Amino acid sequence: MKNWPGLLKERAIRSLNFKLINMKPINQDEINNVAWRACDTFRGTIDPAQYKDYILVMLFLKYLSDLWRDKREQFEKEFKGDKERVARRLARERFILPEGCDYYSLFAKRNEANIGELINVSLENIEDANKAKLEGVFRNIDFNSEANLGQTKERNKRLKDLLEDFAGYEMDLRPSRVGREDIIGNTYQYLIGRFASDAGKKGGEFYTPGEVSELLAKLLAPKKGNRICDPTCGSGSLLIQVGDEVGDSDFSLYGQEMNGSTWALCRMNMLVHNKDAARIEWGDTINNPKLIEKDSLMKFDIVVANPPFSLDKWGAENAESDKYHRFHRGVPPKSRGDYAFISHMVETAVAGSGKVGVVAPHGVLFRGGAEGRLRRAFIEENVLEAVIDLPEKLFFGTGIPATIMIFNKGKKTKDVLFIDASHEFVEGTNQNKLGEEQIARIVATYRAFKTVAKYAYLATPDEIAENDFNLNIPRYVDSFEPEKEVDLVAVQKEINDLESQLVGVRAEMAAHLKELGILGTEQK
Repeated sequence: MKNWPGLLKERAIRSLNFKLINMKPINQDEINNVAWRACDTFRGTIDPAQYKDYILVMLFLKYLSDLWRDKREQFEKEFKGDKERVARRLARERFILPEGCDYYSLFAKRNEANIGELINVSLENIEDANKAKLEGVFRNIDFNSEANLGQTKERNKRLKDLLEDFAGYEMDLRPSRVGREDIIGNTYQYLIGRFASDAGKKGGEFYTPGEVSELLAKLLAPKKGNRICDPTCGSGSLLIQVGDEVGDSDFSLYGQEMNGSTWALCRMNMLVHNKDAARIEWGDTINNPKLIEKDSLMKFDIVVANPPFSLDKWGAENAESDKYHRFHRGVPPKSRGDYAFISHMVETAVAGSGKVGVVAPHGVLFRGGAEGRLRRAFIEENVLEAVIDLPEKLFFGTGIPATIMIFNKGKKTKDVLFIDASHEFVEGTNQNKLGEEQIARIVATYRAFKTVAKYAYLATPDEIAENDFNLNIPRYVDSFEPEKEVDLVAVQKEINDLESQLVGVRAEMAAHLKELGILGTEQK
């Protein structure tokens, strides 16, 4: 007797595979929208800072699965179905996907009572098969977590919905289907930005707004062969942007991130952007730097970061005995770690040529005490090159304005350029943005390195010393726009005209009221 249930299941799977294999190419916006709609599975029940991990890990699994299927189809055709040769060739691919651990196998099991556990096991097996690239990446994500995903029944429903969200024909992200190798990377970056916006203050911990990343990349202008580092790399978006600015694949990326789940997110982000060789370490950059070479800090051509603003308890108690001597200019205040990160970044830049770009709160420009002494040391050392004032409300979770400080260990002049870009931006409801026009003007002004009336000022060391090494931009750039002179005679004439018109309107109104018989007694 035939096994009808088994045959029906097999036919259903073949039908699903046929639909998946014959998906139509779609554009980037459509893929972004489908991915964002998948978030509805969690939205309203779980904080965005948490559910972003589930969405992005599932998208990453879909990416790996589509790559694997695509390569398998290619080799089966090339080797005319010779399973042994296909297996040998697949074993040399970028990623190895163990049998039964791909997205499609999990999709077929989406109704199982232990689907959360099955997903966890699949991710663990994928890690084991790709230790060099993926070891530890999934350790902070639990698809069987009752605390995060609810009790068994609702957890299973959410996971089933999530698997089905990515099953529509719109979500086939294989390069052969969509025609672009980086489309999955673009979708990943899009989701990270949206999650950061939804997460509010927490979003700023793992994401630098795209236009700020673009600005920093253009200001630092990395070159072919450069080593590029972000010591507080978050999701890696800024690091990727600076690397892409090279315009060539001949560069290397390095980063360190303290938050475990954000570190994992960064690792996945690098991989979906085909930056497999990026070295991303997990740990506290100030208290436990991991980018070490021959017992010394690694040196980089470009160092860029958007560190946490004014971090309290950053490790001042250990700074005096720092084995890498990063704080030889002085120890920053215990309650504000801004200059701890700046000191680390400057120390890791290549002597004689390295450049540093750091986003920091305004306070670093004028606060006194230890920070004032540090500013003086950097200026007298002649490594500070430019200070750029940014508009307010650019960053997630904070409305305070920020500044970009550019340090250059290969400076050709002792002057410092101050740019006041705080008044030019694209206004948004909750968050402002830098448009292409604003970015272009800042970059052109920096490259010209000259005074521009009401916008930029090239200050000499003597002028900065006269200001007691206070770098607050209004001390150097007079961006005040005087109000237009008021023509008092014209204003008085306008007032007289309005009063005359008002007298006529009142008389006309009184006539209408009298005609209607409702004129008030006080008017009689």
